[in-house]
Amino acid sequence: MFESEFLTAATSRTYRNVMSAAIELLCRALPAQPYRGEDPARLASLFDGEVLPETSGGLDNLWGRVEKVISNSVTVTHPNTIAHLHCPPLIVAQAAELVISALNQSMDSFDQAPAATVLEEKVVAWLCRQVGLGTQADGVFTSGGTQSNHMGLLLARDCCVQKNWNHSVQSQGLPAQAHRLRILCSDVAHFTVEKSAAQLGLGTQAVVRIPTDESFRLRPEMVSSALKELRRNNLIPMAIVGTAGTTDFGSIDPLSEIAPLARDAAAWFHVDAAYGSALLFSARHRDLLKGIESADSISVDFHKLFWQPISCAAFLLRDRSQFQYVKMNADYLNPEVHEEMGIPNLVTRSFATTRRFDALKPWVSFQALGRKKLAQMIDATIDLASHAAIFIRNHEQLELINEPVLGCVVFRYRPASTAIEPNALNAQLRQRLFEEGLAVVGHTIVRGRQCLKLTCMNPTVSRAQTEDLLRLIVKQGKQMEQDYFRS
Repeated sequence: MFESEFLTAATSRTYRNVMSAAIELLCRALPAQPYRGEDPARLASLFDGEVLPETSGGLDNLWGRVEKVISNSVTVTHPNTIAHLHCPPLIVAQAAELVISALNQSMDSFDQAPAATVLEEKVVAWLCRQVGLGTQADGVFTSGGTQSNHMGLLLARDCCVQKNWNHSVQSQGLPAQAHRLRILCSDVAHFTVEKSAAQLGLGTQAVVRIPTDESFRLRPEMVSSALKELRRNNLIPMAIVGTAGTTDFGSIDPLSEIAPLARDAAAWFHVDAAYGSALLFSARHRDLLKGIESADSISVDFHKLFWQPISCAAFLLRDRSQFQYVKMNADYLNPEVHEEMGIPNLVTRSFATTRRFDALKPWVSFQALGRKKLAQMIDATIDLASHAAIFIRNHEQLELINEPVLGCVVFRYRPASTAIEPNALNAQLRQRLFEEGLAVVGHTIVRGRQCLKLTCMNPTVSRAQTEDLLRLIVKQGKQMEQDYFRS
């Protein structure tokens, strides 16, 4: 009665038909523009009706409803979709995603994912070698930079508490002295530093944000001063977070100068390389990551500059014994006897219990692309950002805010008239482009100035297409100025 609903050797033809229909629909309905511009209320009305009807309406009817989802989604492959660290996924990685969903392996125990467990361990060990973390390193796949950053700071907290007060947070909770712990990072580090501090029971007050230089990089001398100030106030530097690829600017902190400061202060050194870790595979730009090999932990995202479908990320750890702070055993899942038998159950190093077999995606992609082509793709996005910056610098109505290091270009439209408030115009300009379905451009505030942002993630986009987008932004800005004086 239910056999036809599941993939087995006997139902493989049905599976092929359903998958083929879905692929045909996706290819047919994929939007040709960045976004159709529908607002939330209009989108909600498209999906009125029962979520769980009494009986099936049939697949033909269902595909018609799915088409509304496809046609009202952001087209991540469009050259004008350039707002976020939101990549177009490789076709071969999408094929791997299909295999992952069909096999449905659960990465918490070996008997649920034997080959998948071994492959994830292989990929993680290889990553650790690429970074240069040493023979005691290990890691685990995560849902993204947020989870990886959280894990790094949790391990840093528990290690620090154990070292200073011989106290186990896992079994005893936070000690009274935990209010003395501090986390240092730059003023443009990812917001998940505060988010993690709050969730770890330290409060956002535990985060000390340090001013950056003119290139939005953490200033080592300011870190040194902050550490001295903490000591004077009887506070403990639990961790220093270096960023390799900030969200707004793609800036990379001077990791090799920060590492010894962390070491001398007995602070955990976590590197958020969710974006910039791809530079490990660029011969031209790898030196920008110098010092990352000294990190205690590292965040790596594959669903950014490795072009993997969301989600796909990893957390790397210099000393695998530090996973003790998250390790727990369950008799039904990963009994201690399994460790004695040499059975790997990855749940001992993960926040999550059930996890997807995401390691298959980068493994398949790396096998298909090869190191040379991957490096060329990474370099292409950096070159594109550099070209965009040159165009902006030379245009009288555009103002360049940062010199790009990775693919991020922050800039502003300069209104011709001083009667127009630039911050309001730039905010409205970005929204207008989105609502009219012309472009999905980023926005941010830099030292009080409302800015626009390009995040070059698509190696297929040409310089000419990027120039066309910037001309479109100028054209729309001029039109908005004219509308202002007409009203």
